Amino acid sequence: MQIRLDPERLRLQEAEKRLKHWRRWGPYLAERSWGVVREDYSENGEAWCYFGHDHARMRAYRWTEDGILGICDNHQRLCFALAFWNGKDAILKERLFGLSGPQGNHGEDVKEVYYYLDATPTASYLKGLYKYPQAAFPYRELVEENARRSRLDPEFELEDTGIFNGGRYFDIFAEYAKNDVDDMLIKVCVVNRGPEAADLMVLPTLWFRNTWVWYRDCKSPKLSLKSASTILAGHEELGKFTLSLQDAPDVLFTDNETNSVRLWGKPTENNFYKDGFHNYLIDGQAGAINPEQWGTKAAAVYRLNFKSGETKTISLRLCREGSPVLPRETWSTVFEKRRGEADLFYRPFVESLPTEAQSVHRQATAGLFWSKQFYHFVVETWLNGDEAEPVPPPQRKLGRNHQWRHLFNEDIISMPDKWEYPWYAAWDLAFHCVAIAPADPDFAKSQLALFLREWYMHPNGQISAYEWAFGDANPPVHAWACWRVFKIDEKLKGEADYPFLERVFHKLLVNFTWWVNRKDSEGANIFEGGFLGLDNIGIFNRSDALPSGWLLEQSDGSSWMAMFCLNMLKMALRLSSYNVVYEDIASKFFEHFLYISDAINHHQGSGLWDEEDGFYYDGLRGADGDRRLLRVRSLVGLVPLFAADTLEADTVVQRSGFNRRMQWFLDNRPDLTEGLASMTERGVEQRRLLSVVNPIRLIKILRRVFDEREFLSPYGVRSMSRFHKENPYTLSFNGSTFKVGYEPGDSQSSMFGGNSNWRGPVWFPMNLLLIEALQRLEYYFGDAFLIEFPTGSGRQMRLGETARELSQRLTSLFLPDAQGRRPVYGNSELFQHDPHFRKYVLFYEFFHGDTGKGLGASHQTGWTGLVAKLLQQSGT
Repeated sequence: MQIRLDPERLRLQEAEKRLKHWRRWGPYLAERSWGVVREDYSENGEAWCYFGHDHARMRAYRWTEDGILGICDNHQRLCFALAFWNGKDAILKERLFGLSGPQGNHGEDVKEVYYYLDATPTASYLKGLYKYPQAAFPYRELVEENARRSRLDPEFELEDTGIFNGGRYFDIFAEYAKNDVDDMLIKVCVVNRGPEAADLMVLPTLWFRNTWVWYRDCKSPKLSLKSASTILAGHEELGKFTLSLQDAPDVLFTDNETNSVRLWGKPTENNFYKDGFHNYLIDGQAGAINPEQWGTKAAAVYRLNFKSGETKTISLRLCREGSPVLPRETWSTVFEKRRGEADLFYRPFVESLPTEAQSVHRQATAGLFWSKQFYHFVVETWLNGDEAEPVPPPQRKLGRNHQWRHLFNEDIISMPDKWEYPWYAAWDLAFHCVAIAPADPDFAKSQLALFLREWYMHPNGQISAYEWAFGDANPPVHAWACWRVFKIDEKLKGEADYPFLERVFHKLLVNFTWWVNRKDSEGANIFEGGFLGLDNIGIFNRSDALPSGWLLEQSDGSSWMAMFCLNMLKMALRLSSYNVVYEDIASKFFEHFLYISDAINHHQGSGLWDEEDGFYYDGLRGADGDRRLLRVRSLVGLVPLFAADTLEADTVVQRSGFNRRMQWFLDNRPDLTEGLASMTERGVEQRRLLSVVNPIRLIKILRRVFDEREFLSPYGVRSMSRFHKENPYTLSFNGSTFKVGYEPGDSQSSMFGGNSNWRGPVWFPMNLLLIEALQRLEYYFGDAFLIEFPTGSGRQMRLGETARELSQRLTSLFLPDAQGRRPVYGNSELFQHDPHFRKYVLFYEFFHGDTGKGLGASHQTGWTGLVAKLLQQSGT
């Protein structure tokens, strides 16, 4: 689908050609910068304890800033966000509150209500909503009640405290509209939803990220009052900017520096600290702000009084000094224009969808763009410490991430969730890029290429996983994402970006080699890999070292590598259309796929396949030959389905070198190809099929996948079969007994922090891969392959039809049902029925396997944002 240029697409084009820097400013502030590895300088690596929420308001961050519904430039030199005080809270609300990993009964969790409502790729228009209670925020109650609860109990959320009862809260809408590259209009619209009059203090806040105290003789930037209604910001690199204020409010100045007196009893030369506004407004400390009205952090103070139901608006303008005069009465026109351009931009994606589906699509895509974040981490500097700061404990030099000293991250990156996961995760990012690509393929391509650059990728070829352990192995889905984004980009633009494909292909070769050399310990084409992103799915922690002589043969690890081969094969064949040399490498991946496929199905007899169960399992093998399959029916056994793809007849014929080698292999290695009848038996339009799972086994697996007593949920495919609810799997091994059962909701295990659960819930990324696999298989089989869906229903369907059914089940999570209830909100009366809650959608990390209730991170608009892609496909 080629889409006509509109104003937003013209901006994207100008940005890509470097004609105008439309991407300089955006929603790049994190929502939590405390409790992260980057800020942890402890000797024991206890990030949550070293820098907690209580320290965040008074302690300068070393690497990145946070704020509520804020923006910053692409190097986070100058930041803007909103702060509030309702006159009752114990602290000034400058950042979102949540529980740390040790505090939550299911790990870390934000305890606030906020939404991403709209966003364009260039942030030419942004809109978000924060719901601020009028009563004192229940910090202590949230901490204490969650501490009382066990892993068997649900999480205690902000709405459970009753603080929103009676509508006693403020809806605070933040809108941004770019008038030009360095010219942003800001509108803060506050509504009193309560039945009585209420007061609110709103503090639009402007500050510089602290880049000066870490180095000797480093000059700090400066904020000062240019006039009664203008703050001037001067930065050596960024230049001069002004924040134009509505009316002439009080303007406070302090410095974005650590309050060392309050924290450690150590006075400094500077008496103005990061928590100066809190100390002045709430604690009444007159000396907490700079009377000379300059500093590195400034806030305008708007003291607003509301009648019941009243709305008040604050308008601001942040722009480069010397920007053309823009009369205040014209600002609303700019907002209207940008909103209209956003509507025009999204129209081609949603015009055939029902109204509710359009709204979900828009909010999901908004979340993807709001979840961009400035991410800064230089491991060498972090390990050694800063020249103007105390030397870190020496233990750290052999601790976390010490083997990643080359890593230098200073980029805008798509985050899984800017509060719960304010750090990138490599395999999450692959799915983000596929979700983002239909709206912004250039950003998607740049993200994928970035993670293959030498300042990210390890010299040995490993892709950095995440800051908690860069050396962990995530599923190797980067090649899949590169290929999918390349195809999406080609479809949108009508031309192929071969330089991108070739660039990533060469780096992926290095990564593939790392996997083969590091995770196939016996050279048998059976791969290990550890937990591989599926946290607690195993009966034990699959990343733990096994007793000497034992080896875990992983169904998912091996199948991911088979899929990796097919992705590389498709890329090589495409690249060979203009450079015949790539035919050789295509042959390599064709053959390697066959070796891995054979091992999965036949290694030491039956490989990882269990004929009686009709399913693939992980295998546990000892040095003495003792071998057992771990008969847990989970996604681990479904990953082999993902390793399936077709070869077009024309593609094979036109690549004579590849064709000859392939035919030789088919003729001379029947031991590897006899199970691949689809390589000799042509499918629809003479296509050939490469698939780990042959048609007979495909039927057996899909019968379980489409069985509502096993994998098939009303809302997608579960991560573990419901069979294990009544039939938990038990393993006695090395003197210990392990047990795993079906857990459709939150995790009952502390494995990997316990904030994610792969033992029953529905997860979007794996469902998407299954849907795509079914579509590819349909491309080969057509109507020659029918399967019962659901199992036992008597309804026979083509594989493509089953893919559509799964897609509809997934999208139904967010759409109102016949009773007007969205499954994602479970039994919450507030979210289901309140008119000021029910129209907004949260995109959770995972979903209850039986009810569809959203669980885990509440703003996981990374891979759950894939719902936008599924909705878009359903409308075409």
